[in-house]
Amino acid sequence: MKRIFALALACVAAIAVSAQAANAGHLRHVDKRVTTVALGTAAASTAAFFAINKWKFNGWDNGSGLTRAGAWGVTTIGCAAVSPIVATVVLKRELTSREAGVLIGSCVVPIIGGWLVNEAYEAHPEWEQGAKPVRHWKKKAHK
Repeated sequence: MKRIFALALACVAAIAVSAQAANAGHLRHVDKRVTTVALGTAAASTAAFFAINKWKFNGWDNGSGLTRAGAWGVTTIGCAAVSPIVATVVLKRELTSREAGVLIGSCVVPIIGGWLVNEAYEAHPEWEQGAKPVRHWKKKAHK
């Protein structure tokens, strides 16, 4: 009974942690398929985090020498490295810098990371690849 409860708890935790990337679907200028990739890689990195400790939830004794913080760091870096690669394959095109930033931001800071990156791009449109420079002044004609 304890195992079933632990497994159910792990599934709920995986869904809750992988929801960090669900916010990407509500972002402007981000392809909807990026959301799917973000959810999948977030769920996989969450599963990897728990698998490092041999699916034990009552303590941290995995024999690998990694602490909880070390395991979190490894899975976060793995998520940040893999998610843009997978998104490029799924989209069959090069990612925009905004999409790559949203994917990596969602891996680093759960729930709000992708949103923060997108808002930064909204505030600075010149960061976008291929964007034309915004001119805030009018050029006077010389006589």
